[in-house]
Amino acid sequence: MLANSSLQFLKQLEKNNSKEWFDQNRKVYEATKADFVELVNAVIIETSKKDASIAHLTAKECVFRINRDVRFSKNKAPYKTNMGASINSGGKKALTAGYYFHFEPGGKSFVGGGLYMAEPDKMKKIRQEIDYNWPEFKKLLSHKNFKQQYGDLDKSEGMSLVREPKGYEKDNPAIEYIKLKSWIAIAPIADKELTEKQLVKTIAKAFEALQPMIVFLNRALED
Repeated sequence: MLANSSLQFLKQLEKNNSKEWFDQNRKVYEATKADFVELVNAVIIETSKKDASIAHLTAKECVFRINRDVRFSKNKAPYKTNMGASINSGGKKALTAGYYFHFEPGGKSFVGGGLYMAEPDKMKKIRQEIDYNWPEFKKLLSHKNFKQQYGDLDKSEGMSLVREPKGYEKDNPAIEYIKLKSWIAIAPIADKELTEKQLVKTIAKAFEALQPMIVFLNRALED
């Protein structure tokens, strides 16, 4: 579980996103960060009971910095108003599929994972794997645990190509998944769930439902 004070810090940061305010509240930030790190470490331990590939990780290898890179952004706010952790066997900078937890009060928190905006060569491999193994991929999508937790992969605006990629026909039974540019699934986490004792198990359960998809995607990248 996360502390109410952690939620309050991020809410206040959203209203006071400046270096001056942050410096004045640095001790509160450090406590919030420690709270989040403790949660992520607990999630890693719980998730590794089902997925041994992440057992070697620590939160330090997964948690992103709160500082924003504003060099190429019109939004010059110096800090993110969320905390995120990419729990990937290769660490947060890995370019493979993995799990993700996003902590942002105001109904913006979510759990999920997959492979986001893959590089062209990786997209090609995943599309080919889906095409060659459509019955297997379809079975993963229709599994009751995955359906209950996520419903489907994210097909929101901007996640797919407008037209089918070169080499694939419109009538391909897997075309809506072949057209994707990212293969991710997400499920919201309400603010009230963030402070409940079972939060670690809630996140780990969501990751467990996603694990077969993670394995499928990473297998494609290994070929």
